Amino acid sequence: MTVLLSDERITRIPAIDSGEPLVELYTRGISTQGRQFVREGLADRLAVADSFLPTGVRLHVVEGLRSTESQREIYDRYKAELLNLNPGISDAEVHILASRFVSPVEVAPHVAGAAVDVTLIGEHGPFDLGTPIDATPEQSNGACFFAAANISREARTNRALLADVLSSCGLVNYPTEWWHWSFGDRYWAFAEGREQALYGPAEAPVLSSISTSPTDTAVAVSHYSTVEGAAGHR
Repeated sequence: MTVLLSDERITRIPAIDSGEPLVELYTRGISTQGRQFVREGLADRLAVADSFLPTGVRLHVVEGLRSTESQREIYDRYKAELLNLNPGISDAEVHILASRFVSPVEVAPHVAGAAVDVTLIGEHGPFDLGTPIDATPEQSNGACFFAAANISREARTNRALLADVLSSCGLVNYPTEWWHWSFGDRYWAFAEGREQALYGPAEAPVLSSISTSPTDTAVAVSHYSTVEGAAGHR
């Protein structure tokens, strides 16, 4: 049975922030949608994973660090959709259902800069991985789950390739979302049998004040602020 981010086994894991900096993925040669930031350890692992792919295939990160406010908005919006689809459902039940697709804010890996939404691209564009990134379980009839059977052979092969290079570099997948991979967060700690997560919530850099130079960017965001209470829930 899939362990969800709302599970007590995840929420009770402490996040003792290591103080590791945020870096822009551009500085590691990773293809991204817009400017994306993650913790340095995750960025380095993504760069290695990218190098493991066959010639002509690249990782493409759609989203890395996400603000607490954005995370809360996404969670609340999806929770409202579920309440409309399931009249009479209890708060506890909708919380569990919502966490299949959107992490509760207090444990959200994206808020810590510890997760990426990532796919594969090639010369002719994105690869087929079965569903678009961010397809909900309801929209995709469950095909968004990494191990879903209702996808094509090609999509299954591509998911296996993605998993092979990312897992070999220490990342873990959230099983309800084929595109969501993390390192250093609570879910990673649970999957790897660690006593604590490496990263707590991180403040997003002020992009307007950051140079577009790869070197300058890495330096400018290295002194991020850890949100008060990072040693507790994320």
